[in-house]
Amino acid sequence: MGIFDFLRSKGAKSAPPSGNTPAVDKKIAGPAKVVADKRAQTYDRLEAIQALVDMKTPEAAAALLKRFNFTIDPSITDAEEKDLAFRGIVAAGKDVVPAVIEFCTRAEALTWPLKVLDAVLDEDGYREELLDLLEGFDTEYARNVEPKIQIIQALEEVVHEDVRAAVERFFEDVNETVRFHAVQTTFAQAMSESVKPMIDLLVNEESVRVKNKVAEGLLVRGWTIPEDRRDAVADALGDTGGYTVGEGGKIVKRSLRFG
Repeated sequence: MGIFDFLRSKGAKSAPPSGNTPAVDKKIAGPAKVVADKRAQTYDRLEAIQALVDMKTPEAAAALLKRFNFTIDPSITDAEEKDLAFRGIVAAGKDVVPAVIEFCTRAEALTWPLKVLDAVLDEDGYREELLDLLEGFDTEYARNVEPKIQIIQALEEVVHEDVRAAVERFFEDVNETVRFHAVQTTFAQAMSESVKPMIDLLVNEESVRVKNKVAEGLLVRGWTIPEDRRDAVADALGDTGGYTVGEGGKIVKRSLRFG
């Protein structure tokens, strides 16, 4: 359901028996159209954003989400418009969350809507919404992986067993960048239960960048490689930046000498 469908559905619930559209819907629809128009004059779009911000309603806040769908030049103006829209959405509080989640399921980038969720929800609510959004992604090829990556990156700041379990499945993602960030977020959880899946990834991984990230994390955490996996891990680390399995099964980094 698009934003205008959302607004129409909200209006339909409160429509009078005569079927006339409430005045508030008309007040929102005009500015909402300008806010969503990348080709509109900057002054007109800023005025429309401010008009919606001033309404301080969930419906107006939902309309402001459309401003996150595009970028304009100069970048300072783009940032100012988005920041104003962001503050207007946050002012609506938790009532805007359903519209934000709906927006996230369709958007090409999630940086700003995820900031909104972080601002209006408590820690548990924010974590649950991120995990629900991530559940909607698989590990197969996707034309645009940015939303998936941005959710995984956001979860890096959310330490919880549920996060570890949800993110580890993306070790098998076909996209190398997704795997890289899945590794980084998993290490941020600091849970030794990740050793086995990390080893499995390392042994089967082709990307040197991902293998270096795994080796670095294992070294920093000081986690021990089980004895029966040490030879396989040492072989997998052969093309990395000097990482290997040291005494006692700890990852160490050799000094590289040239010449």
